[in-house]
Amino acid sequence: MGLLNALFGKSTNKVAEYLKKDAVILDVRTPSEYQGGHIKNAVHIPVQELGDRFNEVKKLNKPVIAYCASGMRSGSAASLLKSKGVDAINGGGMSSLQRKLS
Repeated sequence: MGLLNALFGKSTNKVAEYLKKDAVILDVRTPSEYQGGHIKNAVHIPVQELGDRFNEVKKLNKPVIAYCASGMRSGSAASLLKSKGVDAINGGGMSSLQRKLS
């Protein structure tokens, strides 16, 4: 097991597991970051708006893989969603998540 897996868990396996459960990919970056490029079919809700827009996520009735630029904001988003009963994981930064999706 690699050092990163030891520290952060096998996130690649988690992403694959969530994709099998038909998870929604949630982009929690700013509107300008999203406009600059995003993962195809990602739902965009900036992390600052997630508390107010939680019902939009809840209505999807699916697990969630959150991502941002580095993994910090998506970690906060996943924690918030979990605390409100949504099955969510931190997908990390956009570029690393894109590699896991391909």
